[in-house]
Amino acid sequence: METPIINSLRNLVDENIISFHVPGHKKGNIYDKLGYGDLFKNLYKLDTTEVPGTDNLHSPEECIMESLKIASETFKSDKTYYLINGSTCGIEAAIMAVTKPKEKIIMNRECHQSAINACIVGDINPVYIKANINDHSNTLNGVKFEHVKTVIDSNLDAKALFLTYPTYFGNICDLKSICEYAHSKDMIVVVDEAHGAHLGLSDKLPDTALSQGADLVIQSTHKTLPAFTQSSMIHIKGNRIDENRLSNMLRITQSSSPSYLLMASLEIAVNIYLNKGKDLMEELLGNISEFKNDIYKLKYISTDESDDKTKIFLNTKKLGITGYDLEKILREKYKIQVELANYYGVLLISTIGNTKEDFSKLKEALYEIDKKYKDESTLRNIYYPLNMPKKILTPREAFYTDKKNVKINDSIGKIAGEYIIPYPPGISLVSPGEEITEEVIEYIIECREKGMNVSGVKDSNLEYIQTIDIKQTK
Repeated sequence: METPIINSLRNLVDENIISFHVPGHKKGNIYDKLGYGDLFKNLYKLDTTEVPGTDNLHSPEECIMESLKIASETFKSDKTYYLINGSTCGIEAAIMAVTKPKEKIIMNRECHQSAINACIVGDINPVYIKANINDHSNTLNGVKFEHVKTVIDSNLDAKALFLTYPTYFGNICDLKSICEYAHSKDMIVVVDEAHGAHLGLSDKLPDTALSQGADLVIQSTHKTLPAFTQSSMIHIKGNRIDENRLSNMLRITQSSSPSYLLMASLEIAVNIYLNKGKDLMEELLGNISEFKNDIYKLKYISTDESDDKTKIFLNTKKLGITGYDLEKILREKYKIQVELANYYGVLLISTIGNTKEDFSKLKEALYEIDKKYKDESTLRNIYYPLNMPKKILTPREAFYTDKKNVKINDSIGKIAGEYIIPYPPGISLVSPGEEITEEVIEYIIECREKGMNVSGVKDSNLEYIQTIDIKQTK
């Protein structure tokens, strides 16, 4: 059949890959385990639109409203919305709901690119909090309270604070103190909790953002809970959010023909969360603990600890190979797929959809790799760029200004006309309107040679970068 996407998906199923990546249902294994398999046998028959009996996502009055109330009670919000365009649409709607054009919003520098896109669309001026990086692994640690406080105190005219919690790598900040301080300055707190929808399932995990005072929280239910890809939620807590404004923004950022399959998967994820979630999480954390105890015995591969125990970073520094190499070995030789690779290692995302057998096969693979792939040389240090580029133009000004291509080494000191984003997780090193630094160029060139993917740039070969002539803007 001339169906390349379907053929690729079939090949993936036939290859029987072990998943330590999103989505959280792990190729539907959790549905089979818990008896939801029959529901999905004729999945295509459930694909419908707004007809009598199905309700309307943008104006729910019947079954969708009832489902949303259950979700709200489950996640302890005052109001919950389903998102069928992913957390991206929720982040964009949230930021534009709490700010107006030309107003300021404070953001952690390592925010997802959708937050900056919201500033482009909404003509909002972002002010950044510097990133906090773990030099041993080039992973994100989460913001520090003192850094947030300094930026707030210097920008008291900002309307809101936008933070990522937890980070992609499972690290957290003192969100409760941050929320209290932001609220004392009349700022709304919006939290991108894309990688934390599961946190409420165990007191062994970090506290949820809602429980720590966040006003508006966006969760990627599909990442760490068993919903379909692109299925997310947004939760309101307290009285600081204008619900009508948020609803209007969601009508703009979400499809007018929402997928009932995605909404159904969100409802199933809530049902699993309520009825089996805590037991499944306890089982998962036990499997992770046993796995880590075994990995501690390895000579060259180690695990870096994170606040969220379900995120596991395997560090390859002593092994002498990059994380990009380990990712390739695991996939090609052992049929194990990780979530992310960077220079120093790989990130595993484990969820209640993973089984004890998944961890056993991963352990066996790592024991073999630890013995067979030791490189006599050691990885030299490559440091994540910590200095924030100087902002010359707002993201919107940069977006609507003409660009020209320049060779990558000649772009240093010029204004970026596009994003420079190592992907995943989609966090921008340089955003449109910022000055391109030598530190960033050296980092992406060296890491790309080792296997890193760079998103955002028009030239996929990374020979040219789009820049802006400042004279055009005057």
